[in-house]
Amino acid sequence: MKKILLICLAVILLLIIFLIIRTLTYPFKKNEVSTGKAWDIVRNDSAVQRLSGGIKIPTVSTGELGDFDFAPFEKFKTYLKESYPLVYQNTENYEINTYALVFKIKGKNSSLAPILFLSHIDVVPPGDAEVTNKNENINQFNDKPTLRISKVAEDWEYGPFSGAVANGKIYGRGAIDMKGMLFSLMESANAIIENKIQPERDIYLAFGFDEEVGGKKGATQIAEHFKKLGLKFEAVYDEGGLILEKGNVAGIDNDVAVVGCAEKGFLSAKIKVKGLGGHSSMPPTESAIGKAAIIMQRLEKNQMQPIITPSMEEFFKNVGGRMPFLNQMAIANTWLLKPMLFSQLTKNNTTNALVRTTTALTMMKGSDGTNVLSPEVEFVVNFRLLPGNTVKDVKEHIAKATEGFDVEVEEIDNTREASAVSPTNNRAYKIIQEGVKQIYPEAIVTPYLTVGGTDAYKYQIVSDHIYRFMPIKINRFEQQSIHSTNEYISIENYLRMIHYFEFIMKNYDQ
Repeated sequence: MKKILLICLAVILLLIIFLIIRTLTYPFKKNEVSTGKAWDIVRNDSAVQRLSGGIKIPTVSTGELGDFDFAPFEKFKTYLKESYPLVYQNTENYEINTYALVFKIKGKNSSLAPILFLSHIDVVPPGDAEVTNKNENINQFNDKPTLRISKVAEDWEYGPFSGAVANGKIYGRGAIDMKGMLFSLMESANAIIENKIQPERDIYLAFGFDEEVGGKKGATQIAEHFKKLGLKFEAVYDEGGLILEKGNVAGIDNDVAVVGCAEKGFLSAKIKVKGLGGHSSMPPTESAIGKAAIIMQRLEKNQMQPIITPSMEEFFKNVGGRMPFLNQMAIANTWLLKPMLFSQLTKNNTTNALVRTTTALTMMKGSDGTNVLSPEVEFVVNFRLLPGNTVKDVKEHIAKATEGFDVEVEEIDNTREASAVSPTNNRAYKIIQEGVKQIYPEAIVTPYLTVGGTDAYKYQIVSDHIYRFMPIKINRFEQQSIHSTNEYISIENYLRMIHYFEFIMKNYDQ
């Protein structure tokens, strides 16, 4: 017995030594922090004013395309043309479907594949806020920046379409999503034209107008137009990742710039569950709503298995070297410790979305009366597909969850597979790293998975190198203001973003 115990202890000791050796030799990337100085912010009140003016125009997209109020979109086109006459005069520019805009800056060498920068003109509604209020014309350029929000805002400090400039910030719907990026691209294009800098290759800017409602008439048709022209882009850049402040990635004491090299797929299913209807005074043993509840519980309790995708594997290699040793050990020894790693990752909503196809029950409908048993109950479940899972996998998962019940399953909205994964060993990705070091030298730049949908997905027909990243540093409360209340972008973030895009346009081929 003693001999067996000693053998067991020896095996455990050898295993621990093996795990430690694997951890110490695992190829975590060094990610040496730059000692260089960040770009000095140059005050630019006119650029701030132009963005403020763009936010004032309520280019809201809701529901079906025919429900849009297109008058603000017409006004926005006019405003952009008046704000950037140099860009309009010195580029090939045109409209797709009246409201989508395309600009081409001609490069020196037409044989080189062009690069493409994306944004969108439309914004989501401002919620219950009054569209106009007393704070309509606030232009306090000399304000010292106030502290950034440290909790979710309950209301707008200024009108959602005021474009107020105060407290070192620019307020309003679209400040981050996506007019801030759109205007920073126009400012960057304007700067290289004004300074008579001609890039080596052609540069395109493309702005959709219905991204928030699916992009069918904007990005989809721009991409199809580019395909008809025979264009194949060296790189496509869109929204997606951000610069997360130190402390936002557990165990990392650095800012982390996360670049979306892939995005999740999408499937919404309406599931109709059939049962016996009638009066609630004489209910059946199993009601339709009770059966639906069992199916919903199955879907929530038995979700699709977590997976470490190539993007997330690279993410762990990039940031893992700065994590506590036990975290490093779990990453380096997934062959043994994967259950432990997944147990930790799936406890958090954010990290759970990065490692599995998520399941979200979003809508339900039964009877219209308190004493009426509906013969049919329907609910909607939304899946966001991880690269590595397919639509077919999800359908099989639904079939298993509904087994034994009389159901009808209908796909609704736009079903799509997860995107392809873009490489990180090319110039298209490395210029992102160089650009980030310009504005935040201490940030770790790493690939990751974009969990939401973007216009970039549509451009897979014209490029294999698509990167989703907005170069602004925000905390989690500021991030939650997107599509919510009190959306703003700090003037510092905005000016750094302009510099970042100007740097990429000027230095892509350097």
